[in-house]
Amino acid sequence: MQQPMDHTPHDRLRSFFWSADTLRSRSVSARLLAGQVDVPAPPARVLADWDREIRTRLFLEPGDVEQMPLARTRARWPEFGLCLQAMRDWTRALGLGDVLDASDMALMACRGARYHHDGGQYGGSAFCNLFLSEDKGLDVHFPGTGHRIALKPGVAMVFDTCQPHAVIPRRASGFDEADFASGPDLAQLFLTWELPIEDPRVAQALGIAFDVDPATALRLDDEQVWADGAPAAVSPDSGRWKPVD
Repeated sequence: MQQPMDHTPHDRLRSFFWSADTLRSRSVSARLLAGQVDVPAPPARVLADWDREIRTRLFLEPGDVEQMPLARTRARWPEFGLCLQAMRDWTRALGLGDVLDASDMALMACRGARYHHDGGQYGGSAFCNLFLSEDKGLDVHFPGTGHRIALKPGVAMVFDTCQPHAVIPRRASGFDEADFASGPDLAQLFLTWELPIEDPRVAQALGIAFDVDPATALRLDDEQVWADGAPAAVSPDSGRWKPVD
């Protein structure tokens, strides 16, 4: 299933990102490409390994997003390749060709996620995610665009790294640490790829315009996101943009 959503550009937002050794400017996409793919259920030994890793090494606190050992999961999950093939097929259907095969992949775990953007480190990328955990009553929420996706096995999405997002309970309107206090297992596992935003197929799929503010890019020293002509940060509980302190 393919579900392109909201093609309205966010003209008030600008990303300044590294292109080789040069800072370049671009628009921030309000598009979310979301769908559902068929994935096998992780075997019991993989689920046990994930649980042990989270409890004994990561010690995930509410809102944390951390990297998991991918090689161990691949070795212990004979059907792991079916997840990759499903994502290859889905991204090709979006017109992205073989971009997934050339992109870095990681296995991540989160215990909810505070509202944030990733444009300070990954402004030159789009994220492509595949969720692997069972439905635990959590959503990915993009407050700037209004998109909200229920997390369950096989949910796939591609989105702009600079667009604020969070993982929150389905009934919630914002992020609250108390929602992820000790109790039910609310950890979510997902695969993520960094798709190069300058790849013409990725840029076209997300509607990215480049070099929208070259004069500002020339005087900056690092990646950042601006809102309404000034550096901006995201409120971790609401996802609203605010001036940088």
